[in-house]
Amino acid sequence: MPTIGLFNKEGQKVGDIQLSENVFGVEVNEFALHQVVVAQLANKRQGTQSAKTRAEVSGGGIKPWRQKGTGRARQGSTRSPQWIHGGIVFAPKPRDYRVSVPKSMRRVAMKSALTSKVQDNEMIVLESLELEAPKTKEMVKMLAAFNAGKTLIVTAESNENIYKSARNIQGVEVLPVNNLNVYDILKYEKFIVTKDAVSKIEEVYA
Repeated sequence: MPTIGLFNKEGQKVGDIQLSENVFGVEVNEFALHQVVVAQLANKRQGTQSAKTRAEVSGGGIKPWRQKGTGRARQGSTRSPQWIHGGIVFAPKPRDYRVSVPKSMRRVAMKSALTSKVQDNEMIVLESLELEAPKTKEMVKMLAAFNAGKTLIVTAESNENIYKSARNIQGVEVLPVNNLNVYDILKYEKFIVTKDAVSKIEEVYA
């Protein structure tokens, strides 16, 4: 079983915690990680981009000048792509970018992401993280104690005080366990998670 240090929010080690081998000690599957991250980013795309082709722009019904004798290039419509206010060649249209990934692959990717944080010594487990009121100064002090820059903080439940304390700090994100995802785990350099959140993660993925 992987064993890592257990810390308080002042950065002092207060003990050790054993992590589930089935969640934090699996073989890292880079293919599953890639597939899930690609799908997650693709599914964020709105796909609402749209432009008009020459068939959809208004005007251009009459031939701008006769075919021969003017010395100019022949033109059939003022709404051809080369004209100002003309149609767009291969105009983008609304489309669905959604990519589906099997549930089993998502589980493998999540376990791989969590394991990679343990292997790279980027995971920090806190005994608890409680703030009586939103205090950005307190959050900055805690992050400094762990020398944490770009950081993902994971709590067992939604905590408004913690969220408000961190939302103005650049490069810091707070998520409850039920919103945890592969992309955010890999995106941030430090992965700070409370002891209660670790229990919930193991409960879901063990």
